[in-house]
Amino acid sequence: MTTRSRTALATGTASAAKFFVAALAFTAAYAGLSAYGAASSAPVPPPVPAQAVTLSARELPAAVAGEITVGTLDTAPGCLKTFLARTVIVNPDPAATVSYRWRLARWNPGTNSWRTYLVHYSGFAGAEENAVWDPAVSANPGWYRVELKAEGRESVKSDRFQVSC
Repeated sequence: MTTRSRTALATGTASAAKFFVAALAFTAAYAGLSAYGAASSAPVPPPVPAQAVTLSARELPAAVAGEITVGTLDTAPGCLKTFLARTVIVNPDPAATVSYRWRLARWNPGTNSWRTYLVHYSGFAGAEENAVWDPAVSANPGWYRVELKAEGRESVKSDRFQVSC
């Protein structure tokens, strides 16, 4: 009798699992078709007329060793601000590699200190590197600065800048 009970239980469990998978597949297919129908019924916005854009190479000063320049890139709609930090890192031993770390720090008025907001690691081999980093801040107004710490050297800090939106 126990063998029949085990067989019936195993068969019932397998059938329940197959039914559950089939129901899940049907639900996913139905949701996909519903989303497709909703997306295809949305109105198409009118085309945006073409506009001439003038690019300027003078937006950011040239990168200099020991200084970080920070500029603003085109911002997306809403409160997403993208910045471009640049500097030159000189390697005293071109045969060796240099590791470095970018850090976007945000001023914390509660503790009167700079707190890490974003970090990016990189490195290079050669005589010098035109280091560039493009951190983004989304909906977090406050004072920021960019720092660069190259292996075996002092940190270089940018001037502080304010993000508001």
